[in-house]
Amino acid sequence: MIRAFLFLTLLLAQPGDALRLEWENIAGAVQAKVGAAAMVLETREACELQGDARFPMQSVYKFPIAMAVLHAVDTGALSLDAKILVLKSDLVPQGLRSPIRDRHPQGNVSLTLGEILRLAVSESDGTASDVLLRLAGGPQRVTSFLRGLGVEGMMVATSEREMARAEDVQYRNSATPKSAVKLLRLFYQGKDLSAASRTLLLQWMTETQTGSHRLKGMLPPGTAVAHKTGTSGTVGELTAATNDIGLITLPDGRHLAIAVFVSDARAQESARESVIARIARSAWDHWVH
Repeated sequence: MIRAFLFLTLLLAQPGDALRLEWENIAGAVQAKVGAAAMVLETREACELQGDARFPMQSVYKFPIAMAVLHAVDTGALSLDAKILVLKSDLVPQGLRSPIRDRHPQGNVSLTLGEILRLAVSESDGTASDVLLRLAGGPQRVTSFLRGLGVEGMMVATSEREMARAEDVQYRNSATPKSAVKLLRLFYQGKDLSAASRTLLLQWMTETQTGSHRLKGMLPPGTAVAHKTGTSGTVGELTAATNDIGLITLPDGRHLAIAVFVSDARAQESARESVIARIARSAWDHWVH
């Protein structure tokens, strides 16, 4: 009877069940809320762990902001070559990542829109992100852009400056792992972006300077990974967000869209990042035959 039950269980198991169990075991290594989703874009094979749960995005939200701005470029409302004056009042406070503020502490610097986009995506510059958010028409306009794409589980609600004012504000900029993977899929397919804009954003994500120990951490050297990280501060040993989402190119040329969120963790950064790296590696091993 037991053997028959086990056989039936294996027969009814979904292809991604074994991978999800692996993810559950990996997530159990840290005291945290962990969510993940992955999809092979060419075949739509997928797996998820807490795929519909909401997580604070932190700087992951610079990806949809950049998409919304590039959509405005494609429609002619904005130009990549346009000079944008960044005032001192635009600079995000100390404690937030901002190469613009570090290089120009008094502000009053003119940068092209293209350079501001690159800084926001590749260098995760908070000042650049807030300038882009303003140019995009504000958080509500970016969220409306997402809804127009059919992405329902992602919300852009506040700026970097606003998130710095109170610890709980960051939870308003939220996403589910499934919504992040859907946005990555639509981006890869070129939904609402020109080929030129898609290529630029893909390049900036590939050149991302943050999170080398996250999605990329345990993948074979030289693996192409276009990604966007998100990280909160740590308050009272609690870290609200350690995230990474991106597109991984598999050896056979297929593409894996993956999102991993580690929230409200009581663990060192190395342990949080290891969870992301191990989940990405397990997905790699699962789909690389």
